[in-house]
Amino acid sequence: MAYMSQEGYDKLIAELQHLEAVERPKASAAIAEARDKGDLSENSEYDAAKEAQGHLEAKINQLKLAISEAKIVDTSRLSTDAVQILSKVEMTNLANKAKMSYTIVSESEANLREGKISITTPIAQGLLNHKVGDEVEIKIPRGTIKLRIDNITVG
Repeated sequence: MAYMSQEGYDKLIAELQHLEAVERPKASAAIAEARDKGDLSENSEYDAAKEAQGHLEAKINQLKLAISEAKIVDTSRLSTDAVQILSKVEMTNLANKAKMSYTIVSESEANLREGKISITTPIAQGLLNHKVGDEVEIKIPRGTIKLRIDNITVG
């Protein structure tokens, strides 16, 4: 089960609808066009179109699974007492005093450019259930970082 915001769920639905309504017919048309060019045994265009269709169908199935396993979180019922899914956490890296802010989201909603990190990342896992003022040490691939939680809001 993947906990996510209504916004994240709506994006998944929109992407699925686009793939099924727009991309799937395009893939079928590309296969038909390549097939019309003759001998399929030597037709790399046909092979490429079939492979692209396979990737598309896999993505559609992946989205359907994510949607079926999604549990939408009612953000109005979330607490800011401790870090949890959909918490926006403002923190300070105690080594260099750098301020950081991340919202902890489901795997499918993660987008570092938007400041959204997956709940499965080491930083999110290290922050979970901690409170404002807590100092946490988190092992990351480059070593260990020490963070102080400055504020928790609902993302």
